[in-house]
Amino acid sequence: MKELNNKSFEDIKHIDEDGIEFWYARELQLVLDYKEWRKFENVINKAKQACENSDISALEHFVGADKLSKRANNAEVIINDYKLTRYACYLIAQNGDSRKKVIALAQTYFAVQTRKQELTEKEYTMLTEDEKRFYQRNLTRKGNYSLNQAAKNAGVKNFDKFHNAGYKGLYNGETADDIAKRKGLRYREDILDNMGSDELIANLFRISQTEQKLKKDNVQTEKEANKTHYNIGKNIREVIAKNGGTMPEDLPTPQKSLKQLEKEKNKNLKNN
Repeated sequence: MKELNNKSFEDIKHIDEDGIEFWYARELQLVLDYKEWRKFENVINKAKQACENSDISALEHFVGADKLSKRANNAEVIINDYKLTRYACYLIAQNGDSRKKVIALAQTYFAVQTRKQELTEKEYTMLTEDEKRFYQRNLTRKGNYSLNQAAKNAGVKNFDKFHNAGYKGLYNGETADDIAKRKGLRYREDILDNMGSDELIANLFRISQTEQKLKKDNVQTEKEANKTHYNIGKNIREVIAKNGGTMPEDLPTPQKSLKQLEKEKNKNLKNN
């Protein structure tokens, strides 16, 4: 079996129509070097039990995805499968055969990524507003990195124009500079560092949906990429309006930027 690395787990990751990532258990089974489904399903069952023991519903993280499969004689049989969240994959790795080198890699990968990228709904609601801001800002930072890669592959060279296209769609024509001026920010101060959690979530949705659209439609020109980003931003704005939500430009700007909060946090740590 070829040497595996973190990219192997990313290679089998899927994104559904809502932009939510998931893994198929049958594909994960092969990457984790389990030859028999029966043995791998035993690991899944242990992981589901561990999930329930943590007062987290296993049904939310291990979603049944059974499918019909044709045998050589054309007979159809039901093949068991699951759609797994990143947290489910983490639990499977924790309950896998630790003697396997790939299991150790999986434990490290999914443990780090789960804590960085996914919190349970219960954990998230317990965060303060500033903690939610830090969490969402981290996701937008990672999202923008992935979006830039997709944009580059689509032929984008002027990234300021590309990102402004998305902002214009979401903010009713406002560019990044316009948003900064409205928020009263200093020159080159990061606008994302000066957003509340709800505004960051709207932008994260814009970022993730644009990346997926560029890839799905195989966009090949800068003009089309900019148009795609604008349209995604505009579509999200229309959804907010339809649901009676607050427009992003009408959401309050926090009193302190995340950079300020970070400095204060570091100062307190030094003094203690």
